[in-house]
Amino acid sequence: MSPLHPAARRASATGLALAACLSTSPSLAAHAATAAGPGSGASAGRASHSATGNGPGSLLDRYYRQRPDWGSCARGPQDAAGRAMDGTGLRCATLTVPLDYADPRGRTITLAISRLEATDTRHRIGTMLLNIGGPGGPALQAPPVIRKAMKDVGPRYDIVGFDPRFVGRSTPLDCGWPVGTAWFSAGAGRAGFDRQVALQKNLAAKCRSAGTSVLPRTAGSPPVSVLPHVTTRNTARDMDVIRGALGERKISYLGYSYGTYLGTVYTQMFPGRYDRMVLDGAFAPADYGPRMLTGSERENEKALADWAGWVAGRHDTYRLGRTRAAVLATVDRVVAASAREPLRVGTGADAFRLDDTQVPALLFSATADDTDPARAAFSEQMSVLARAAEGAAPVALSPGFAAALRYVLHGGGEPSGVQHAVLCGDVAAPRSPRTYWRDVERSRAAHPLFGPLTHNIGPCAFWDRPREEPTRVRRDAGALIVAATGDPRTTYRSSVALHAQLPGSALLTLKGANRHGLYGRYGSTCVDDEVNRYLATGVLPRKDPTCVTALRTDS
Repeated sequence: MSPLHPAARRASATGLALAACLSTSPSLAAHAATAAGPGSGASAGRASHSATGNGPGSLLDRYYRQRPDWGSCARGPQDAAGRAMDGTGLRCATLTVPLDYADPRGRTITLAISRLEATDTRHRIGTMLLNIGGPGGPALQAPPVIRKAMKDVGPRYDIVGFDPRFVGRSTPLDCGWPVGTAWFSAGAGRAGFDRQVALQKNLAAKCRSAGTSVLPRTAGSPPVSVLPHVTTRNTARDMDVIRGALGERKISYLGYSYGTYLGTVYTQMFPGRYDRMVLDGAFAPADYGPRMLTGSERENEKALADWAGWVAGRHDTYRLGRTRAAVLATVDRVVAASAREPLRVGTGADAFRLDDTQVPALLFSATADDTDPARAAFSEQMSVLARAAEGAAPVALSPGFAAALRYVLHGGGEPSGVQHAVLCGDVAAPRSPRTYWRDVERSRAAHPLFGPLTHNIGPCAFWDRPREEPTRVRRDAGALIVAATGDPRTTYRSSVALHAQLPGSALLTLKGANRHGLYGRYGSTCVDDEVNRYLATGVLPRKDPTCVTALRTDS
């Protein structure tokens, strides 16, 4: 779950906004049935309204029989991002897919795809498709980063990125939110929660309005809303069209975070059409949905406490406390001060006010990365908040902190809303604000900092119900599941649960890390080598392997 836009993530060393929820890395924003043939529209016809349903088969053939017209990624002389992709060797193309797979003769949308071709063609394995998380994370720029992580096996794959439907350079949806994310805390009391109810209702209304403006109206027809079609199941169907358009009988797949759920859904909807599958930071499908952060409070508290131990050893630099307990007491004082009166930070155009619904969200966002650079950046930012809580005069913010706050609090002029459009379109959420308030109050005693955030109301409370039931795991699938024991976003328990649901899978565990997203991002040679061995051979480990990282809690 990645609320922070790529531009803001690049500007923030920690991915400060809640972007770290279910994304993997700031740099990445810039992973037993008979196989059908590569152009099998009949296979995609199953992509009607069930995993194995009877779809309109031949009507989908025209989508599967497309062939990408690979060319420059730059869309004009002013397209700096496109030119940068060209410079990495990427080639880009556009595919057409149905808005509604149940109506393949109806309206269509476009998908932007990119490819880094295999250079070791003599030993080519196949095509690997990428999803870096979100929902709503663009992956068009990701193939060069992933090839680097793949080391010697990288040149043996065509590595394909794509911006999922309504994201980035695909047909876009922008809800025009006044904030960059919907993930906030309910605050310290009823007043904060009531502000959240009003905000979240407004965010849902803005998406409802924007959803009817994405596609041009045809003469004499009413406006068509795309919101019912912004779903994971439809993205999985799009993936299978990409497979067919690339001429592949099977595709390999690397998915991080939310991308693990997408990958699991693909295995259930299109059995026999995937080869090697890596799911890094995985969700068990039962844990996925608008309220997927509930149950992660202990992991986030532990991650925050471990950071407190780290920064306590650097009190002379950050002035947050000389012991873990002292640092955590400073955190409590900052949150309490923001409940009394919004904290004032920054100067000039980069001046911000942070209340008790926003400060816990910033703290929560910082727990998903325990590397020293991330901890150092977060510590600097906490020092700013601590001075504000003491009433000190605001000082200029670092560019990264300012960019992150600008996006979280004001939207930063970036597209917004797709993440929740997917979540709300996938799984229904409770409708009554009373349900959320009750859950917030119940969680507050045990988890006073993070409980009111993980149980808070969101825009899905005001959304239309999904058109399809959530995907259930009914088929085994061979996959390599990668998980850190201290992952604060997709908890280790969830990865273990998915492993149990997929007996043919293997679970690669990294002990001692409070980190979300490992392969190629965290610097664990053990993890990277295990994943690359699987990608090279296609053989899962016979026993679930375990890697170990040094605990960094006070040094």
